[in-house]
Amino acid sequence: MSLVSQTPARREFGFGPRFAAGMAIVALVIAVALGGLWRPLFALAMKSRLHAPDMALFDRLSPAIKVHVLVAVAALVLGGVLMTARKGRVFHRVAGWTWVGLVGVTAGSSLLITSLNHGKWSLLHLFTAWVLLILPLGVIWAKRHDVARHRRTMMGLFYGGFAINFFIAFLPGRALWQMFFG
Repeated sequence: MSLVSQTPARREFGFGPRFAAGMAIVALVIAVALGGLWRPLFALAMKSRLHAPDMALFDRLSPAIKVHVLVAVAALVLGGVLMTARKGRVFHRVAGWTWVGLVGVTAGSSLLITSLNHGKWSLLHLFTAWVLLILPLGVIWAKRHDVARHRRTMMGLFYGGFAINFFIAFLPGRALWQMFFG
C-alpha cells in the first residue's frame, strides 16, 4: 500500500511533520539573516499601508529586475495552478515544461541582479544555485517516472524557491515593498 493511499490529503500536498519542520527552519534562517534589522523593519511595516502599485518605480528598475519580477509572478501563478490541477495529463506536461522554462528564466535573470550587494552576488543567490541544481533533477525524475522524487523536488522548488523568496521580496525597503507599500 502506498503512502498516498494511506493519507491522501496530507501526502498529496506535502503538508506533514517534515514540511512543518522545514518551514520552521526556513523561518529561523530568515530571522537570523535579518539579525538586528527586524525591529526597524517591523516599525517601518507598521507605518506602511497597501496601495496600488507604483508603476513609475517599476519603470525605473533595471531590465534584469523587470524580467525577473514578471517571469517570477508568471511562474508563481502557473505553479499554483499546477499544484491544484490533476497530474499526469497533457495539461500537466505542457504547463510543467512551461513552468520549468519560467523558473529557469527567473533563476537566470537573478544572476544579473547584484544591486543588493554593491555589484556582487548576495546570500540570496544561494537560492539561485539551489534552483539551477535541483530543477534539472526534477525533470529527470519525471522522465524516469519517479513520481515521488519528482513531486518532492517540484514542490520544494515551488514552496522554497517562490513562496520563501516572495516573502523576502516584500521585506520593507525592497523594490516590491516600495511599489506596494512605500
